[in-house]
Amino acid sequence: MDIRRLLLLIVFVFSLVTLWEAWQREQNPSAASTAASATNVPGAPAAAMPSPDEAQIPQPSSALQQAAATQAREKAEIAAALDTSIAESIFIDTDLVRAEISMLGGDLVWLELQRFRAQEDKRQRFTLFNENRRYAAQSGLTGGLPDHKTLLAPIPGPRALAEGEDTLEVRLAAPEMKGIRAVKVFTFHRNSYLIDVAWEIENVGDAPVQTEAYFQLQRDDVAPEGNSFMLSTFYGVAVYTEAEKYQKVQYKEIAENKANVTTANNGWLAMVQHYFVSAWAPEGDVLRDFYMLRLGDANSNLFAAGVILPAVVVAPGETRRVSVPLFAGPQEQAALKQVAPGLELVVDYGWLHIIAAPIFWLLEFINTLIGNWGWSIVVLTILIKLAFYPLSAASYKSMAKMRTLTPKLMQLKERHANDKVRLNQEMMKLYQTEKVNPLGGCLPILLQIPVFIALYWVLLGAVEMRDAPWIFWIKDLSAADPYYVLPVIMMVSMFIQTRLNPTPPDPIQAKMMLIMPLVFGVMFFFFPAGLVLYWVVNNILSIAQQWQINWMLEKGNAARNKAANDPKAG
Repeated sequence: MDIRRLLLLIVFVFSLVTLWEAWQREQNPSAASTAASATNVPGAPAAAMPSPDEAQIPQPSSALQQAAATQAREKAEIAAALDTSIAESIFIDTDLVRAEISMLGGDLVWLELQRFRAQEDKRQRFTLFNENRRYAAQSGLTGGLPDHKTLLAPIPGPRALAEGEDTLEVRLAAPEMKGIRAVKVFTFHRNSYLIDVAWEIENVGDAPVQTEAYFQLQRDDVAPEGNSFMLSTFYGVAVYTEAEKYQKVQYKEIAENKANVTTANNGWLAMVQHYFVSAWAPEGDVLRDFYMLRLGDANSNLFAAGVILPAVVVAPGETRRVSVPLFAGPQEQAALKQVAPGLELVVDYGWLHIIAAPIFWLLEFINTLIGNWGWSIVVLTILIKLAFYPLSAASYKSMAKMRTLTPKLMQLKERHANDKVRLNQEMMKLYQTEKVNPLGGCLPILLQIPVFIALYWVLLGAVEMRDAPWIFWIKDLSAADPYYVLPVIMMVSMFIQTRLNPTPPDPIQAKMMLIMPLVFGVMFFFFPAGLVLYWVVNNILSIAQQWQINWMLEKGNAARNKAANDPKAG
């Protein structure tokens, strides 16, 4: 194979892999036309959420189906009597979040992250749960007891995390049903995105009562802000168990009943989007039944996914408590690891997680020393370049030798233009005579490709890059360069690299090599500044290394030629 064609193929590998993954994700249709029209305001009425006759009680996937069916029939009578227009909300403030809890089921219908700005309008704070997405955290009890369609009443208490306090508890009382007094309890924690959600079940009747508790997430399938074809990351449902490990499920699979639901005594379930995640993570060795379903008819784009815990029997005079932690916040890996095993896997590193994870660890460590993510990217790029210096040097030496042979190859091409077989034979003789391996520069490049792709996913998936400034005009490393300075520099650096490489003897290939910097530059106009910064630094280092090697080889060749032509030599 002609080395120039192979090198050209290698250059395109990264782009093809990235675009292929983006295209696959793009095939998950989003019915944007059916999105709710409620205004993006925390005080929007709870009616923006599905009404009781539209919402569904979760249907377990295993032996709990019969109990759930009985419960659904019993709740139909209660749901018919409810009027969602009278449901009110309470608002909660902590150091990290501002939350809205609807009295209709005690749903967490709005969650504003205080330290993060909205994707489009940086004047607004980012909201994870919100009525526009119909994105909410819900929970309830089965068997005709309070669920996410029951009107609750707030119990008086503080609504803001007080100075010096580490926790804030919010309690909501449900109407007495079947001799059961149930209270829904939210516990917010300082400096944490973990919210403990619990049901306290008191039996004031004369007979034992059995019930299951379910905890679910609900949202539509519309792609979140910032997702595009060029920068498409996974959004959908994720499930983790020790037996089956991490699994991603697209909303399309749920709609087509292709989701692989499971029962286990460990694991968690989450809804994932770029940079952020919400997850139910039951604690302990407790059997849990995971489920995923579409809400409404076949045209609905509203989905629910959750977990059902085993039945509890509450004897007369007894009080039982069922609790599941809810994580709702940014995909900060250190925090995710503390919540549940494997939860850090929601950070979308593509198919090279095993390489990307240590790269991110190194990047994070560098940032603890430097304190600026932009300069940390620069330092990391330098370190990776140093680690691959021997491989890069071998590749550049091979290309430099090929560069010196270009005039001779062009002569052979002109001499044997009509005889391809003879041309290839003469080229192989020339390679043997000059002791040049035309494939010598390929293997080192191939070995580096997985690392470069992994680093690409690290910079694309790390929430730490979001709203992180570098210098001057770069205020957000996760957003595109507003003035396109870095993409232009990258185009120039790629063009210089092309000029340092041997010119392909094929005119068409030569033109393609010249056009490539322009094509890549236009693509990078839409890429996050952090990614472009990495490529710019890498290109500059590559140019310096390749120029040095070319200079040394040319200097050595000149010395040998001078010695050969000098009659006094030897």
